[in-house]
Amino acid sequence: MPANSAIQPTVLIEGLALGESPRWHEGRLWLADWPAGEVLTVEADGTRTVQLRMEGMPFCFDWLPDGRLLILSNSDGRRLLRREPDGTLGTHADLTALSDHPWNEIVVDAHGNAYLNSIGFDMMSGEPPRPGLLALVTPDGAARTVATGLHFPNGMAITPDGSTVIVAESHAKRVSAFPIRPDGTLGPQRLWAEVDGYPDGICVDAEGAVWTAAMERCVRVHEGGEVTAEVVLDRSPFACMLGGPDGTTLFIVAAEWTGAEGMSATRRTGQVLTARAPAPHAGRP
Repeated sequence: MPANSAIQPTVLIEGLALGESPRWHEGRLWLADWPAGEVLTVEADGTRTVQLRMEGMPFCFDWLPDGRLLILSNSDGRRLLRREPDGTLGTHADLTALSDHPWNEIVVDAHGNAYLNSIGFDMMSGEPPRPGLLALVTPDGAARTVATGLHFPNGMAITPDGSTVIVAESHAKRVSAFPIRPDGTLGPQRLWAEVDGYPDGICVDAEGAVWTAAMERCVRVHEGGEVTAEVVLDRSPFACMLGGPDGTTLFIVAAEWTGAEGMSATRRTGQVLTARAPAPHAGRP
């Protein structure tokens, strides 16, 4: 594919309030519709099914290696919840001691360590921005802060070899990387790439590039900042995820954005779009 190729997207579904946290899992696309309070699955033909209803925003999710779902809850004491095989939800970790502010994103590694981030302020109430943090929740539910000073930490991914957590810092217009130590804690932060725009939800492909939502486009950026592909949209993307039968379908959740005050379960401009990517999914989630 030529450098900085423009890829044409196709609309898969419409009528969402605001989609977030897309994941490809067990042959289906999963996503959260924040204002609607729903976790959905979407089939290849666009059929959607509500898998879980939640209160409070945001609620992002990922899976433990044994298949149990972890989901962030900001509606009841800042908890990381775990969904058991029978569908019941219980507390996996209590996060209240780590941050007074909402938790935003999650990614789980092959050992069951969950990495979470908090943006450090209450965006929904109009509070002025402050630095955020990354936290580690080990499989036994112990939670601790492992990085601070991030500027609106957003989407996260883990490289295929499990050695690095990659984080989109929206307000810094960059993607940062942290080495993962043997005990799951993180080493020093380094610049992975600067981004033209405000990077949001991300995923990694098999060639080591990161796809990130960035204003009214999704871009494929390599370490150092080279952009080799982009998908231009008519509304704001919030996250993207590679999946599909061969891993090369890029799923994008997007909606018209008028600010946090405009988020509503009745304002349904949200879409899931698809595009063909040059390399398949790799890493986590």
